[in-house]
Amino acid sequence: MGEATLPRAWESMLNSMNFLPVIIKSIENFFDTNWSMEYNRHDHFEMVYVKKGEGVFEVSGQPVPIGANDILIIKPNQMHKLTVKSEAGCQFIVLRFKFEGRFNHEYSEVSLEDFLNFVRGKESGSYIALKVNQKNEIINLLNKIVKEKATVEIGSDFLSYLLILELFVHLSRVLKMEWENSIKGESPKLKELIRIAVEFIYNNFEREISVQDIANYVFLSTGYFTRAFKEETGISPINYLRKVRIDRALELLVETDLKVGEIALNVGFTNQQRFNEVFKKHLKTTPLQYRKSKKS
Repeated sequence: MGEATLPRAWESMLNSMNFLPVIIKSIENFFDTNWSMEYNRHDHFEMVYVKKGEGVFEVSGQPVPIGANDILIIKPNQMHKLTVKSEAGCQFIVLRFKFEGRFNHEYSEVSLEDFLNFVRGKESGSYIALKVNQKNEIINLLNKIVKEKATVEIGSDFLSYLLILELFVHLSRVLKMEWENSIKGESPKLKELIRIAVEFIYNNFEREISVQDIANYVFLSTGYFTRAFKEETGISPINYLRKVRIDRALELLVETDLKVGEIALNVGFTNQQRFNEVFKKHLKTTPLQYRKSKKS
């Protein structure tokens, strides 16, 4: 796929991405009970969709029963094998993929931020198991990817990129929903997530972060995270973030001679005007008036 043949919009999209998904192999196979598989592992992700039949994967010593419309995503470097159980055999779509650095061409396990926030978390273990229905968009995309990889049409490589990007968007949404369902009613787990979110705020308030960035860090939807955060702390996440920024600004106003505009940027505000508005709302005075009152 030569870059000269790509439309400008496609070039722009590629240039804005640090990592590109690389499909190592996509296959559709049928295995019967006479087939055997030895333990193996590899340095890439492996996604297995069961079209029909039943079997048992063993991933890092843990048995994982699989059946029709199950999806199993095995992380890199995990020992695994498959045993076919149904007499009629099993039919699979297997997608193997990595993420390649656009600039240095090094491989990375980093992909779409939401997806990997979950994949790299302790909750997900050595694999991720999903149950979907036959009409699910994920299945539709897997079938398209297999079909496209088998063709030699112009632009098929780039179309595969687009398809796998779309695939991970849908996977992220499904995983986020399952993650939220798993923590509902589990107060200790939710408390720990809020604690992690608060820690993230203190470590990153000087940057231009949003509530969505904080929610993504703990792999929760913005709406669910906002409600849970307020229930736990008594304050909304955006107001908590502003409070942390203002508290730091108060220290800088008293302890340094930095200009107000510099302080605004140092504590994460995009401009002085917005900083002044938030500051006055919280303290009923301006930054300069506050500095004068403390220094006098």
